[in-house]
Amino acid sequence: MTTSLSRVLPAELQNNPLVNFGRGIAAYSEVKPEHIAPAIEYLLKHAQDAVELAVNPNTASTWNMLAEPLEDATESLGRSWGVISHLNSVADTPELRVAYGEMLPKVTAFFSSLGQNLELYKKFKELSKASDFSKLSAAQKKVIENSLRDFRLGGAELSDADKPRFAQIQDEQATLGKAFSDHVLDATDGFVHLVTDKADLVGMPEDAIAAAADTAQQKNLQGWAFTLHFPSYYPVMQYSENRALRRLMYETYVTRASELAPQYANGKLDWDNTQNMLEQLRLRDEEARMLGFKNYAALSLAPKMASSVEEVDSFLTNFAQKAKPFALKDWQELSEFAKTELSIIDGLEPWDVAFASERLKQERYSFSENELKQYFPLPKVLDGLFQVIQTLFGVKIEAADLPTWHADVQSFSVKNAKGNIVAYFYLDPYARPGKRGGAWMDDARGRRVLPNGEIQVPVAYLVCNFAPPVKVDGVLRQPTITHDDVITLFHESGHGLHHLLTQVSALGVSGINGVEWDAVELPSQFMENFCWEWEVLEKMTAHAETGQPLPRELFEKILAAKNFQNGYMTLRQIVMSLTDWRLHASFDVKNAKGQAVLDLSRAIADQFNVIPQAAISRWINTFSHIFAGGYAAGYYSYKWAEVLSADVYSAFEEAAKLTGSVLDEKTGTRYREEILEVGGSRPAAESFKAFRGREPSIDALLRHGGLA
Repeated sequence: MTTSLSRVLPAELQNNPLVNFGRGIAAYSEVKPEHIAPAIEYLLKHAQDAVELAVNPNTASTWNMLAEPLEDATESLGRSWGVISHLNSVADTPELRVAYGEMLPKVTAFFSSLGQNLELYKKFKELSKASDFSKLSAAQKKVIENSLRDFRLGGAELSDADKPRFAQIQDEQATLGKAFSDHVLDATDGFVHLVTDKADLVGMPEDAIAAAADTAQQKNLQGWAFTLHFPSYYPVMQYSENRALRRLMYETYVTRASELAPQYANGKLDWDNTQNMLEQLRLRDEEARMLGFKNYAALSLAPKMASSVEEVDSFLTNFAQKAKPFALKDWQELSEFAKTELSIIDGLEPWDVAFASERLKQERYSFSENELKQYFPLPKVLDGLFQVIQTLFGVKIEAADLPTWHADVQSFSVKNAKGNIVAYFYLDPYARPGKRGGAWMDDARGRRVLPNGEIQVPVAYLVCNFAPPVKVDGVLRQPTITHDDVITLFHESGHGLHHLLTQVSALGVSGINGVEWDAVELPSQFMENFCWEWEVLEKMTAHAETGQPLPRELFEKILAAKNFQNGYMTLRQIVMSLTDWRLHASFDVKNAKGQAVLDLSRAIADQFNVIPQAAISRWINTFSHIFAGGYAAGYYSYKWAEVLSADVYSAFEEAAKLTGSVLDEKTGTRYREEILEVGGSRPAAESFKAFRGREPSIDALLRHGGLA
């Protein structure tokens, strides 16, 4: 027999928002940097006590006595650390960054030691071989099987002599990943370009000019201020007729966090990520070899669908070969258009591409992205998104009143057909200083059945970086987003649905947990397809000034333009994927020096891409997905999962031929039950086959992308 851990919160922590929220939701706005160390130290001690109790010889190797109590303690630590990590991404301050950085090595060390704990590994092996194992649910069995795999990958079978070095590698990787992300954020936040003559803004949309004026005012400047945050940067590249301005913004953007960063960095070469990337690659290679793998790419495949390093490389190179003829045609058309219609006779430069592409698109399809943007006020888009979700999956989304970290953040509840709350989620829509760029979904709390039998409902973060609402002539306009932004919102909501609609009760495989990395993008990319359906767009559009829905004629134009330049956009993704893959599969890290990472990325682009590279481009130095975002040797998963998601969506297209609507509830119910609800409780290949009735085919993706 053994006793369970009990916990009485010390008096000095009673008002600490990182520990006193229990199983509820943290009071984000109350979290201060000084709360972090005491809370995490306490939760680390509690988690370590749980580990010691788990390995006690008197603790029975059963689910209830071993797996569940350990999960309970580590989840408490993980959730509080998750709050801190989230705030570090969306509300960064120098003080928070320091406090986060001080505790990061300790948290990393704990989870590293957990994976290396041989006694704990033995306990889980005993559980897997016990007679009671057969009585566990499929989800519980999968948790144990995944745990045994993760123990092996975490170094549990390493010798005592090797374990300290393995733990050091994890600590160093975590520190370097954080530094990489900080450098990108600092380099992005650190630049402002002020335009003082409005004549220099010819071609720019009104709302982009108004946003620049608003930014200038916030910074106590006179004129129009542009930053490297995407909603400020990209309209310049897309619309500005001022070629010198485009060049300045482009060159500053593509040299961020590199040795070429201009003087706005004040000579701070500590923002240069060149050496950081090499160090991370060396550590990953060392980790893989310690675990008996030839390289980090091979190690990364252990929990994925793809079966070999060669299979992934072949998948990407074959895809590139299919796309390249279309990409060459795209590039030739754009080059000829720029020469004959835009008088760019000296050849397209990188800072001309987005501008020329937008002009060509307008001429060919008779609409501009800015014209289209006026039909997508964010509140109306959200209503349309929620209607799609509610129709397909039989749920109801309502506004909630959860504690938030910023005034712009919204919260929502998800209710089932009986009116019971099954999940919550946050939406943080706008770009701002101190917030990491890009868009993502993250797990704030996972679904599980608690020891007392109650269900802990999941909570998700949906984070985007849309242009915030601006004042025009003193009046605050409702925020409008681009059609690409609409696709981004649907994409992240797909991840959210995977996490929120799970019916799995074991935390380790509920929602997105335990899903193979190269399949986790299936639900997100699946949702993007609805952004091209008239029956969806008609109901989620209303012109910002007139309130009129998107005209059918304009819809037909954007549909015709759907695959505009998809050839070279596909190659761009493949170049990024192959760069990631070969850095981790065949890169000579031992002998690499200086710009070796850049050299490999340029060699791959030269081989596969059709657009000439800018000599100064250092895009790899801001490739946060693989150096700070968990996608190392995994960026290929976007294309891999796109094959799955297009094939899944084709089931809805087939249903539409019979019912007249892609929002087919019967097909939506099957998708929810066979893919969303099961989470990671079974292999993704089995979930796909359960829904589709066969193996996946690339045909639907090629057809959707105009590459057939």
